[in-house]
Amino acid sequence: MSRIDELVAERCPDGVEFRTLGEIGTLVRGSGMPKSDFVDIGVGAIHYGQIYTHYGTWTTETISFVAPETAAKLAKVDPGDVIITNTSENLEDVGKAVAWLGRDQIVTGGHATVIKHHQNPKFLAYYLQTAQFFTKKRRYATGTKVIDVSANSLAKIEIPVPPLEVQREIVRILDTFTELEAELEAELEARGQQYAHYRLEIIRRLNAPMESLADLGQWRGGMTPSKANRRYWDSGTVPWLASMDVSASEGREIRGKVTQLALEETSLKIIPGPTVVVVMRSNILRRFLPVGIVKSDVTVNQDIRALVPRKDVDAEYVYQALSAASETIRATCVRTDGSMAAVDSKAFLAFQIPMPPIAEQRRVAVSLRGFDAMVNDLSLGLPAELVARRKQYEYYRDRLLMFEEARP
Repeated sequence: MSRIDELVAERCPDGVEFRTLGEIGTLVRGSGMPKSDFVDIGVGAIHYGQIYTHYGTWTTETISFVAPETAAKLAKVDPGDVIITNTSENLEDVGKAVAWLGRDQIVTGGHATVIKHHQNPKFLAYYLQTAQFFTKKRRYATGTKVIDVSANSLAKIEIPVPPLEVQREIVRILDTFTELEAELEAELEARGQQYAHYRLEIIRRLNAPMESLADLGQWRGGMTPSKANRRYWDSGTVPWLASMDVSASEGREIRGKVTQLALEETSLKIIPGPTVVVVMRSNILRRFLPVGIVKSDVTVNQDIRALVPRKDVDAEYVYQALSAASETIRATCVRTDGSMAAVDSKAFLAFQIPMPPIAEQRRVAVSLRGFDAMVNDLSLGLPAELVARRKQYEYYRDRLLMFEEARP
């Protein structure tokens, strides 16, 4: 019998009490705090978008600050509070949480709710990552393009509330798993940085004329057929690429499929492959610029632009060049002053990359593809180990946080 089993048997032999989030604490909905409020020095602040892109299960420091007079008008986050997001572009991210374990009071803004409670903050944040919580929050999710789970809805969700001693032991075990995963992530990140430097240097050293992205071929967009019309989606066979699926996977992860009827009755058009795809509107742009290559014919949503290259342009070379320059493009072409980050189309299309003859383009692309495979192939080496470790961690996390409910 494990230490947790012993504690559960001792402290709650008749099962664990389940209570709603509204019963175990007070939920305070945030408001305001656009990123234009950020200053270099001031009161610590966590923006809801940063919970998706920067923070893990818990943090003791913030990466952003607001002026004291601004903080006075915002939702207060005390040490031990948990901040949970209310809004996201997808169901997976809405409800993502971070426990604040710093020493000082900080603030948060719109699209986030502060949970003030008397539980172990890490235990609560860990539970909000589980498959059990995912199933529960799904019932309250509203919206299609933007998914929302309101603070009032969150307050209705029941979670297990074992004794604090049990919570602490579970947190100790999960923290160990997290540390082991972080070590692998750090090693893989170092390898990725090595590859990114290698790729950037190869592209930079090409002795070739510079051409704007606008001149490389036709950049096409797409749209999302109405989800209310199931005839556009049910039994669909035509690949439809969403922003979240743009990656270096060569289209292997395209989950969306539309029907031929959607092509006939909407403005959606097939884009011939191979094509380079770039996300132009998404809050992920606050962190990085998603660039991908799709080898087969595809359709895309309205937040993506896809290049149909002219005859003397190799799509894979353009993909490698844009990937190499992605941080420069993000720094010079992405607007982050609105509620949704977006690429400025005019600046993006004016951006230039070196364009050698197509034979040289293909040689460079083949060389970089081979090096890329060494880093990113999920069937080999460290990346595969990290994937396996994450699956193992998620499995044990969910098992550790699954309890038999006490009956009255």
